[in-house]
Amino acid sequence: MLFAALSVIWGIPYLLIKVAVRDLSPATLVFARTAPAALALVPLAWHRGQVRAVLVRWRWLVAYSVVEIAAPWLLLSTAEERLTSSFSALLVASVPLVGVVLSGVFRREAENVDQRARRVVTEHLGAKRLAGLGVGLSGVAVLAGIDVRGSNLLSLVEVAVVAVGYAGGPLILSRRLSDLPGLGVVSVSVALTAVLYAPWALTHLPHHVSAEVGLSVAGLSVLCTAVAFLAFFALVTEVGPVRATVVTYINPAIALLLGVSVLGEPFTLGLGLGFPLVLAGSVLATGGGRAELEGTAAS
Repeated sequence: MLFAALSVIWGIPYLLIKVAVRDLSPATLVFARTAPAALALVPLAWHRGQVRAVLVRWRWLVAYSVVEIAAPWLLLSTAEERLTSSFSALLVASVPLVGVVLSGVFRREAENVDQRARRVVTEHLGAKRLAGLGVGLSGVAVLAGIDVRGSNLLSLVEVAVVAVGYAGGPLILSRRLSDLPGLGVVSVSVALTAVLYAPWALTHLPHHVSAEVGLSVAGLSVLCTAVAFLAFFALVTEVGPVRATVVTYINPAIALLLGVSVLGEPFTLGLGLGFPLVLAGSVLATGGGRAELEGTAAS
């Protein structure tokens, strides 16, 4: 249920971002997306005593905020000023493979950390699941090879950095923050991001914001940030950081359908060839593999 909900919820932001950047600069959009979410979540987390609880791990909390939210959301919004929402979404489908690579690199380091301080997440990757990751990534390669033009190369690099951030965030979460309350982590993370972008946003306010842009920002803040992150934290706890990122194989399909049907974006040859490969990779990748939690659980 968590996987299905996130697949839909995180398939919507690409459409909303594409609409929002019509009137807002990328930095202002990130602030407008995180500030309302922070105002809603921080008082609730504070009332439950979860803000102080997460601040004891403030260095890793800052790292998570930058890697998962602050940098990717700015770069994705900047890229969508030039790329279509559907194209951007399918490029982000490389996140699971990046997650597999990063998980392998940091697994040995994670096993050397004091077991009493946290739970270790070990991902067991079967051949079927690895094949799914490969098939899905080949779809992204086909998409980029056919649809990317010289003027969009910078945007392609920006989305690539977004994929690395989206893959690295769950690893920080599972290895350094998994024993902390999810509401506290997400509320402080969005608040830190809002504070970071506030100076720029408050001095670069647009002269006019259309109703469509306003509704898009509201959807990004409430549904795609506050609600989605709480669901994502629960999903990482259930299936581990690498398998959780496989959700990015489904939400690009949602984004593609929305981009073509709602925004009238062209259904190109690259999308036509890459889209079924991404879907096939999703079926394979989510059908195999398991996450095994080791170490001492909180009691």
